[in-house]
Amino acid sequence: MVLLLLTGCDVPGVYRPARPATGGPFTFYVSRDGDDKNDGMSPAAAWRTLDHANTVRFQPGDRLRLKGGERFAGSITLDEDEAGSATKPVVIESYGSGRATIAPRGTSGITVRDTAGVEVRGIALVGDRKSRREGVGIALRNNLPGTRRLSHVRIANVEASGFQNGISVGAEGEARAGFGDVRIADVSVHDNLETGLVVYGPEFPAAHPAYAHSGLRIEGVEAYANTGDPESDQRNTGSGISLGSVLDAKVVGSVAHDNGTRSATDAEEGPEGIWVYDSSRVVLEHNKSYRNRTGSRVDGGGFGLDNNVSSSVMQYNLAYGNDGPGFLVYSGQPTGAHHDNVVRFNMSWDDARKLPEYGGIVAYGTRMKNLDIHHNTVVMRTEGLASAAAAGIRPPALRLRDGMTGVRVANNVFATDGGPLIDTQSAYDQSTVRLAGNDYYSTGDWALEWGVHRYTSLDGWRVASGQETLDGGPTGLSDDPCLSGLAAPVTDGAAGPENLAPRCEGLVPLGVDPWALGIDPGPVDYFGHPVPRTPVVGAVQPGATD
Repeated sequence: MVLLLLTGCDVPGVYRPARPATGGPFTFYVSRDGDDKNDGMSPAAAWRTLDHANTVRFQPGDRLRLKGGERFAGSITLDEDEAGSATKPVVIESYGSGRATIAPRGTSGITVRDTAGVEVRGIALVGDRKSRREGVGIALRNNLPGTRRLSHVRIANVEASGFQNGISVGAEGEARAGFGDVRIADVSVHDNLETGLVVYGPEFPAAHPAYAHSGLRIEGVEAYANTGDPESDQRNTGSGISLGSVLDAKVVGSVAHDNGTRSATDAEEGPEGIWVYDSSRVVLEHNKSYRNRTGSRVDGGGFGLDNNVSSSVMQYNLAYGNDGPGFLVYSGQPTGAHHDNVVRFNMSWDDARKLPEYGGIVAYGTRMKNLDIHHNTVVMRTEGLASAAAAGIRPPALRLRDGMTGVRVANNVFATDGGPLIDTQSAYDQSTVRLAGNDYYSTGDWALEWGVHRYTSLDGWRVASGQETLDGGPTGLSDDPCLSGLAAPVTDGAAGPENLAPRCEGLVPLGVDPWALGIDPGPVDYFGHPVPRTPVVGAVQPGATD
């Protein structure tokens, strides 16, 4: 940090650092009752301001502790010459009762620049009007040239609101690398302008794929009411959690809801609840994403694997009531880098509320290959879908578009109340898209849109398309999956087994053996129950609610 503070009778131009010249590590305290003339090394001798604390050059093992329940104007910056480590991190945290609040003046709350070995715990960050346009609650930036990732970041029990982005992790400038070993847990990011939590890197090098960040785990994050910028029509804003340029990442037990409400109406891209792009080996599991919005005619969905995503999985997630699709798999770039992804054991309930031209699960894209969609439960009801009813459009449970090869769709429940069960751009043969063992159920007229043709029975479509066959025999069903949620909307308070699990006196319909199709079903279902050798259709397997 640049040292800006003159103290006592110092000779002009000579600065005395707040940190002692020798010894350490040290713990420093800041309290509204303190005094910047103190040494800051105990609660009784605390400093008063963040400006004074910012004169410290923190070293491995140092701690900066802010008094809980108090509000501190200003910000904190850790620069390249201040470094911790995994065993001796620099820690910023609260002490006493409750969280301390950092309230920056038109800038970011905490900035970690070109260094790591940092932990932030139990802090609230609240931006002002200018911060909402230009600041970040916690900003992690690597601007160093080269490919070395800065390792070890922990952010826990933090709340960030009123910024452009709540938490932002980025590689910028000449940097080809960002951060590694990052854990963000038990965090609330809300009421920010653009995104709750965002991770990004340099432009994706498709010819030689590389990723700025690695080893990310995001757990227990709630991202909500991140509105989007109505003036930003050149890029998407208003997402809950957005991950780009990451390798080996997991988002688990997190929630994104009510985001994107003010995103631009004429934008070419829209926000999503939780989504990934330019990344590989990412897992999204046990998350919920609901009532996310878009101002334009694109996106606004629950979950997404977007451009240049490979070897990634969306599993055990719940999406409902989103403007766009519950689950989107999309490639708009002809790089060939979108491949080998899986969408399994998820629930989509009443998605595509604003944009029925999407659907519950949607997949399409340029040069996309090897996508498995299996054991999902998708329910699409037209209740409350006034805009679609007026236009005569009903969203399908599954929508497939051209550009893909090696797509396998197996053992899903697709249920509607009269809308199309599937809507495809073309009549695909089994070498492009293969469907087997799915349950196609409608409480209204049974309909399936296959290219330019419309079918009103499973048998008729099977004979015409060659789909829903295995080893020369017929597969697929049109049986009632016995879901309570078919008659009532799923909400956050009703997203448990009582609405999502089958409620039949007899057996739930069996699917096909996924291994016969070359599909590894994974170990457990939506509720964590083991998957049998021959599973039933849908996201919930027998015994899940015993």
